Amino acid sequence: AMARKVIAACDGGVRGKTVALLGLTFKPNTDDMRDSPAISIVTALQDAGAKLNAFDPQGMEQARLYLENLTYCSDAYACCEGASALVIVTEWDAFRALDLERVKRLLAAPVLVDLRNIYDPAEVSRQGFTYVSIGRQGGDEA
Repeated sequence: AMARKVIAACDGGVRGKTVALLGLTFKPNTDDMRDSPAISIVTALQDAGAKLNAFDPQGMEQARLYLENLTYCSDAYACCEGASALVIVTEWDAFRALDLERVKRLLAAPVLVDLRNIYDPAEVSRQGFTYVSIGRQGGDEA
């Protein structure tokens, strides 16, 4: 279901597009990948034809055991470069404090899919993003 939100936010298709994923672990402050929502999201997006960039502050070593054919990036901003959407998968504190102006410049399209509802919809929209959040008012519901 979460991958469907991402695909919908990318004008209904991700084939040939790059999607940036921030956070791969099951929860913040761990490298634990077991039961991580990222696994099904990655699989579904890859099945739909997306290329994936990913960054996680601690989980990338573990993620490599579970997930293949991703570009693992050195930081959140490298992850955004050229992507058609930025997807927040795990609510690491570092992702709450992103420089959204910089993110917007790096992305191919200003689309932010916030699967953890860590951003204020009004603020993100004001910065010119298409903002998709989960089950709350104020963002575009997908």
